[in-house]
Amino acid sequence: MSNNLTSRYGTMVFSDHVMKQYLPSDTYKMLSRTIKEGKPLDLDVANTVAHAMKTWAIEHGATHFAHWFQPLTGITSEKHDSFIEPVGDGTAITKFSGKELVQGEPDASSFPNGGLRATFEARGYSAWDPTSYAFIKDEVLCIPTAFCSYTGEALDKKTPLLRSISAIDTQTKRVLALFGKHPSRVVVNVGTEQEYFLISEKDYEKRQDLVMTGRTLFGAPPCKGQELDEHYFGAIRPTVNAFMKELDDVLWGFAVAAKTKHNEVAPAQHELAPVFSNVNRAIDENLLTMEEMKLLASHHGLVCLQHEKPFEGINGSGKHNNWSIGTEDENLLDPGDTPEDNLQFLVFLTCIIEAVDNYQDLLRMSVASCSNDHRLGADEAPPAIVSIFLGDELSGIIDALAEGHEASHALRASLDFGVDVLPNLERDTTDRNRTSPFAFTGNKFEFRMPGSSGNVSDANMVLDTAVAKSLKSFADAMEARGEEGFRTAAVAYIKRVLAQHKRILFSGDGYSEEWHEEARRRGLCDFPTTADALPCFVAPKNLALFEEMGVLSETEAKSRYEVKLEKYNKLMNIEATTMRRMARRTYLPVISAYATKIAKGITTITEAMPTAGMQHERAELATLTDGVNAIYEGLDELATLHEKAEACTDSQEKANVYAHEVNPAMERLRAAVDAMEPIVAREYWPVPTYDDILFYA
Repeated sequence: MSNNLTSRYGTMVFSDHVMKQYLPSDTYKMLSRTIKEGKPLDLDVANTVAHAMKTWAIEHGATHFAHWFQPLTGITSEKHDSFIEPVGDGTAITKFSGKELVQGEPDASSFPNGGLRATFEARGYSAWDPTSYAFIKDEVLCIPTAFCSYTGEALDKKTPLLRSISAIDTQTKRVLALFGKHPSRVVVNVGTEQEYFLISEKDYEKRQDLVMTGRTLFGAPPCKGQELDEHYFGAIRPTVNAFMKELDDVLWGFAVAAKTKHNEVAPAQHELAPVFSNVNRAIDENLLTMEEMKLLASHHGLVCLQHEKPFEGINGSGKHNNWSIGTEDENLLDPGDTPEDNLQFLVFLTCIIEAVDNYQDLLRMSVASCSNDHRLGADEAPPAIVSIFLGDELSGIIDALAEGHEASHALRASLDFGVDVLPNLERDTTDRNRTSPFAFTGNKFEFRMPGSSGNVSDANMVLDTAVAKSLKSFADAMEARGEEGFRTAAVAYIKRVLAQHKRILFSGDGYSEEWHEEARRRGLCDFPTTADALPCFVAPKNLALFEEMGVLSETEAKSRYEVKLEKYNKLMNIEATTMRRMARRTYLPVISAYATKIAKGITTITEAMPTAGMQHERAELATLTDGVNAIYEGLDELATLHEKAEACTDSQEKANVYAHEVNPAMERLRAAVDAMEPIVAREYWPVPTYDDILFYA
């Protein structure tokens, strides 16, 4: 990497800075209007942009171009076409037209589509998204695009997100107009903290469960886990540090502002956090980051695990989604020094509280996945029940407003270390709550429920849409207020809405059983599994929300529900199949072999010394044989329930069986196998253990 840190930054991106250099000034201005104001881009301008983009890309080593899009698999896809165009005399030219830039044609029936396209109906289209920069990856010019079917339905994650951004832009401008403000655009900003594990490639290759499912289906607790808190922010292993340096270098080339990196709480767990950017680019950059993490890890003999819970009993990995909304001049979630007097902030805060309460089921659904089910509810992950944490100062203001009292201002205190050489620190007016799913953290909300492997387009699409709806309700009410003064009407509206939605606010321990009971009394949604949460997608009130805000048609929403169900069922089938095979073919033979060795030892010794007691060996042999029997019983139970699930013809019914019958059976089988691991001799155990995997050199 160059000694000049800034010289590498953005070199692989067709950024605004590069556009100014490569585009004629009039073309640049028209493209800028498209990017900033959503103005249509005609083909002549697209041809000029395409030529400049091709010139720049070839200068930087690109040989191909690809429309880079986000199908409903949740990851990214690309099809590479070369710039080469034969001319018929044995030579070739390079060619890249405006039409090729603007429109591509991937197969629509080869990706998940929830019944929108039949297998024989293959045509689909990808369309250039000029609001997210093109970039060069592995000598391919990657062009971020949306993806739709031949009949126009969105088949990707990006299109609904862009629609939700448009919805919140429209409604926020209406609200700000009431305050006499008329910004050119409203921007949703997101920062995605990406957690992940790095383990040895050699250990990974020996674990069929890791290879097939991304998590360990078996594994007894290690001798030492995270209980000493020594890994968090600890010195980074040299091998891991080398990986992180290469990752930073590559990401900076893509203009991904990778800012913070550190060891996380669990052994072998780490985190990368970028600088905030607009939500569309932030998600594209996060998906690119995840891809590069997996690819670059192999350069260092490592494997990057992005599963939410690869190891039982220690922290899982999330993707904390830090969300804020603003204009070119201000962050609309900045409370200022006296938030109780900041009416504009209180309006936006109230609308967010209302949105989260009204659509808590959708927010839970947006983060639901087979893998995230294992993470939510323990080890620093928030529970599956959605609630909002505001902190003491804002909670006091909200309580006062909801009850019709005057709110007092919380004064900031200072912290004195008691050592003259150390400075006094200004203490925030509120603490942090790691068990909160949706926490206010100064001038933004941290949505902590998304999992590390997920595409957070769904979560942000739902959040943007729900907040846009609440902002619309406020604007509608204020624009129709008649003779009543705006401030008086706005304060009355805030008080009324807060009184109706206070139930979603909670500042305590989200893990406690008392909170679960209290949440039920409050009428909050409790969907512990993905199978429980997914029907929320197609609940009538939620279909009406998407339709009203222009984000998803009923057909598009129902197709996504079907896709998510299908993915959940397929992943559960893979896990159950892998577990049955490993238990039978990997673990049972060695446990039986070790039991046989113990039995032969007992026979040999007692034959040589009939008076030998051998009570401990006999007890160990009994434990092993009981364990083998328990594994066989667990296998029989799992096989029966697995076959029951696969026999279901209704996808939702199948998901219910997997969630509430198959998964508990898998946990029981795991417990039976894991109980044998500390007993069987090390040289017999067939796979790397948690001790081996998590504490590699």
